[in-house]
Amino acid sequence: MSDTIGLYIHIPFCHSKCPYCDFFSIRGNKTDYSGYVNLLESKIKSWGKKIDKMVDTVYIGGGTPSILGAQLICYILDCVKNNFKVTDDAEITMEANPFSGKIFDFAEVKRHGVNRVSLGVQSANDNELKILGRIHSLDNVKNTLFLIKDGGIKNISLDIMLGIPEQTKESLKKSIDFCFDSGVTHISSYILKIEEGTFFHKHRERYDFPDEDTTADLYLFAVDYLAEKGFKQYEISNFSKKGYESKHNLKYWNLDDYLGIGPAAHSCVNKKRFYYNRSIEDFKNDDIVDEGAGASRKEYIMLRLRLTEGLYFEKYKEVYGELPSKDFFSKTDKYCKMGFMKTDGKSVSFTPSGFLLSNSIIADLI
Repeated sequence: MSDTIGLYIHIPFCHSKCPYCDFFSIRGNKTDYSGYVNLLESKIKSWGKKIDKMVDTVYIGGGTPSILGAQLICYILDCVKNNFKVTDDAEITMEANPFSGKIFDFAEVKRHGVNRVSLGVQSANDNELKILGRIHSLDNVKNTLFLIKDGGIKNISLDIMLGIPEQTKESLKKSIDFCFDSGVTHISSYILKIEEGTFFHKHRERYDFPDEDTTADLYLFAVDYLAEKGFKQYEISNFSKKGYESKHNLKYWNLDDYLGIGPAAHSCVNKKRFYYNRSIEDFKNDDIVDEGAGASRKEYIMLRLRLTEGLYFEKYKEVYGELPSKDFFSKTDKYCKMGFMKTDGKSVSFTPSGFLLSNSIIADLI
């Protein structure tokens, strides 16, 4: 069991709801922001008394954390440091939106500990941004990147999206080139999923979404082109320059401890899983849903296979006392022959084409 823990803090506010977004997010005003931060403070204090582990990653996500402004973000960070034992070299990430970023003081949050920013760019093509309902332009992105760097934060991750209506390999190449030319250290490249309940799902007949084969071609192109640009894939949707993998996100895939504070935030602490409901009122009332024990064999296999390094057999044996079943090895051998997985005898992992089918393959394996 790890003696460190990651801390996730959810900020649920956004300027508007993107048509593809399934995360818990709402609109608010300055009064709502201050009230929510006061609520966060009380929860952080309460959890700080229960958690004795050293916090080595902090991730402020959303929603749009930067919508709060630097002063409230700094207040949250100070509250965390006053109530948890935070390591001196902790990775402290804050998500930001290029639109709210234009009036955000990144130098101030840097002084209070933020050393990594994740910026939701999604595309370097204005027509694709419009389709995605984004309220920022590429010029907003450029300006916000300047402000982040000018504020002293050099570890920057950009999000881009695959499978957007009207997207081509040429437009995707433009987005990747933009990220590379911006000098960032990390790129998250997510395939657009039409989640139930979203605007895209309700009005999908309005859009010309690419088919699965086209989206697969875009994904495989992105994997190859990002590698060519020096961004190594380490997880199904994440690429980084050497040494700049997201330490916080790796906790999820490695089954390390993490604590989520905020509505819809999930936790895994001491191999127990729980989460808050998608409601500020439920969060206020400590309405926590117990998911039971975590770190089962199936869960371990599923999460490790999200990483490009895959499942190490001896590590699995260290954790569970024996190697995976003969049936598991028989199935992975089959998928290796099909080109969806690969093995060196010590581990098994997905190939890029295998990642596209990973959900169904993992379901078969476990």
